[in-house]
Amino acid sequence: MVNRITELLRKMSIAEKIAQLSQLSADYFQEDGVTLTGPTGKQQVTSEELHSVGSVLGISGAERARKIQKNYLQHSRLKIPLLFMADVVHGYKTIFPIPLGLASSFDSELVEETAKIAAKESASAGLHAIFAPMVDLVRDPRWGRVMESNGEDPFLNGSLATASIKGFQGCVTDRFDENHVAACVKHFAAYGAAEGGREYNTVDMSEWQFRDQYLEGYQRAIETGARLVMTSFNTLFGVPATANEHLMRTILRKELKFDGILISDWNAIGELKEHGVASSQTDAAVKALKAGVDMDMMSFAYFELAQKLEKEGQVPQEIIKLLDESVYRVLKLKEELGLFEDPFRGMDLLKEEENVLTEDNLKIAQKAAEESTVLLENKDNLLPLKPDTKITLCGPLVRERDLLGSWSWKGNTTKNETIADALQNKFKGVTVFDEDLAEGTLDLNVLKQKTADSEVVIVALGLKSYQSGEATSMTKPRLPKKQLNFLKALNETGKKIVTIIITGRPLVLTEVSKFSDALLLPWFPGSRGAEAIANIITGEVNPSGKLPMSFPRDIGQIPLYYNSLRTGRPLTGSDNLDKENKYLSKYIDEENSHLYCFGYGLSYADFKVKKVQLVDKQIAKNGELNLKVEVANESHIDGQTVIQCYTHQCVAETAQPDRELKMFKKIMLKANEAKVIDICIPVTRLAYTHQDLTKKVDCGNYVLYVGFAADTKRKISFEII
Repeated sequence: MVNRITELLRKMSIAEKIAQLSQLSADYFQEDGVTLTGPTGKQQVTSEELHSVGSVLGISGAERARKIQKNYLQHSRLKIPLLFMADVVHGYKTIFPIPLGLASSFDSELVEETAKIAAKESASAGLHAIFAPMVDLVRDPRWGRVMESNGEDPFLNGSLATASIKGFQGCVTDRFDENHVAACVKHFAAYGAAEGGREYNTVDMSEWQFRDQYLEGYQRAIETGARLVMTSFNTLFGVPATANEHLMRTILRKELKFDGILISDWNAIGELKEHGVASSQTDAAVKALKAGVDMDMMSFAYFELAQKLEKEGQVPQEIIKLLDESVYRVLKLKEELGLFEDPFRGMDLLKEEENVLTEDNLKIAQKAAEESTVLLENKDNLLPLKPDTKITLCGPLVRERDLLGSWSWKGNTTKNETIADALQNKFKGVTVFDEDLAEGTLDLNVLKQKTADSEVVIVALGLKSYQSGEATSMTKPRLPKKQLNFLKALNETGKKIVTIIITGRPLVLTEVSKFSDALLLPWFPGSRGAEAIANIITGEVNPSGKLPMSFPRDIGQIPLYYNSLRTGRPLTGSDNLDKENKYLSKYIDEENSHLYCFGYGLSYADFKVKKVQLVDKQIAKNGELNLKVEVANESHIDGQTVIQCYTHQCVAETAQPDRELKMFKKIMLKANEAKVIDICIPVTRLAYTHQDLTKKVDCGNYVLYVGFAADTKRKISFEII
């Protein structure tokens, strides 16, 4: 491999090297049906540049990719194959729940399995690398890309990032197999903390906060072997990420030991001019190269640098060195993918037909949707419903086929069942109505007539796919007013109401909760989402999803997350004392607390933690917390739940959260079954960032919380010695 790459580097001109570091979108290859994921404004590219470029994004399909690769190689001087990349965020053609939904499963093995399927489908369609997973820690539902995230907790984020990388890439040593693709971790760094939840906006936080809370997801993904990292659009520590040498050279390359490809996001290098840190495209290109950005996605800054260097006739030695380092990394990935031996790797139409959108894949998609659905309310155990229950189905999303969510560009919504389809297959007596809700209300007498014969009304509300994802920031993450009015009117009929919420982000559901007897959150559940919803409503599947983000009571609480730092004037927990004392950290018009906390989710079964035992209450800094947790299912229904373990350090060098997740374990208990579950937590997981920015574990007193949500009260003390 080294000899091949060294020989190619020796033969390449400066222009060819820079072309290898440039990525063009699909429309430059004159193919129909392409999807663009950034602003357009097509720039002229010469034939020589086009047939020297290193990679293309947005093209897929074995036949199309093979045709483009063949034509490219025919015109390429050095015959270096193209890399094909695309956004495959939660499935290629088999669409799984959005990543925030999958995070609700609290199931690393399931996440790995969905990534494995997405990789196999993508590779069969000619893709070599995909822009996933997104491991930005997100605490603000106003940010539309929260749907791509694993939520607000560093440990859960890191665990699922690791699972995704394993699924996408497989067990790579020095060569990928044909069923896997290279994964790209995005967006480095801290993009999920954009001010005001506004897309492309500034991030302003201390390096202490970044290292203590935001870095873990990226670090664990890189440790797992991710081959690419994508820069973020935002500034961090006052410098745009794409030109941030401290962030990219010191933290990413040196500290995290990342030696793969660093690729810009769409036009991020060119946007350094808009940030005001570069005077021209070529100035931006030099700054990005110095920061270590190997690949320029759609800004043409590297192309313009090549033109400038050609005119000047002399290339600074520093630029040559930077170019050689970056080109080496690009060629190394192509070698690992086996493209020099087979430039048409995976581009087989028959194999694509065999591997894509299979029934086995769809079964996993349905399982994922079932385990990602969170039961938020179930007053008087209304759910599950018996098949002979007379129901009325209504709401703007009851006949909606697009349950896929954003970033599902290859998903086919026409093949999806609607919620109405799925429920009509389960219940004998079903009435469906979906009148225009433009005014948000219907005459109460009309509603009473339409629901007269039903025992339960099931109403499907929520947002559309285009209302989450990139460039969909909103100031009011809640249901449209007309939907709330409709739900309120339904409530006035006196019927029992089951509300289904389809969404790509946490919403303020305070009113929805008030007017619903049962409340089900499937997120955007994917290709088999409607079937999963129906199975949960009938009880064929017992819901086990847990929230990966806190849901606020009111918009003014945002950002709201369970693991915020303690203050000097916290609430005491006593309603009377907290009301009497004005000088506490609180609102005067709303409670501090969430509506639904991180880790929360109901079940049809009745789970209880009966006993928690720490094997040792004094543990060495290089040791482990070994727990025995007795859990019982005190019901006649089988079910899964998630044991969640949180710790708190009583006295530390820097302020600490009241609790932080350190371990979770998904378990299955049959009806009336009890088990003792062994759980091991390495003490190294209790490390935090000190004032000198080093991360280490302190000796001292700690508290361990064990339960089924972040607000669990069961605790036990221990000491690190």
